[in-house]
Amino acid sequence: MAKLYFYYSAMNAGKTTTLLQSAYNYYERGMDTLILKPSLDDRHNTDVVRSRIGLETNAVSFNACDDLLELTETRNQKSTLNCLLLDEAQFLTKSQVFELGEIVDKLKIPVLAYGLRTDFKGELFEGSLHLLAWSDELIEIKTVCHCGKKAIMVLRLDENGVPLNSGEQIQIGGNDNYVSVCRKHFKSAESTKM
Repeated sequence: MAKLYFYYSAMNAGKTTTLLQSAYNYYERGMDTLILKPSLDDRHNTDVVRSRIGLETNAVSFNACDDLLELTETRNQKSTLNCLLLDEAQFLTKSQVFELGEIVDKLKIPVLAYGLRTDFKGELFEGSLHLLAWSDELIEIKTVCHCGKKAIMVLRLDENGVPLNSGEQIQIGGNDNYVSVCRKHFKSAESTKM
């Protein structure tokens, strides 16, 4: 039975690596997948999903006004899809999360969405909010704070490594801009004293 899965975590937990492993598992069994990523994530080529450990594969990029149900139906007509995998799911719109549910319910295609739960202010992203509400399965991928506790929050750092508490919700970046921390260190911003 097809389901909508939301794999969530703080940064550097291995979400993209897990997505790539899942895609490979389908490939190894001769099954076809569609891998999607928001064009907003332009750290690498917009048509590539790449993990921090160097694994990568081709992907189809989309933007906030694209209809993911339509995109998937079109692709499914060419070759039967066994799974849709989506990276950086926090950047989805509410309507796109609804469309993922339609892919599961109408097309009977499992959807595995991977993304951050909260932003650097501790607030939910639009995509994450609706995935948390509408997914059939919620799976946390764990990572650790510098203190050894489970990291559940993300700090955004300025060019000097000082935590920021204001700014636009979305700023694409990696380890040079963000660090995952536990709630205690998120609240105290002690992560700059590592």
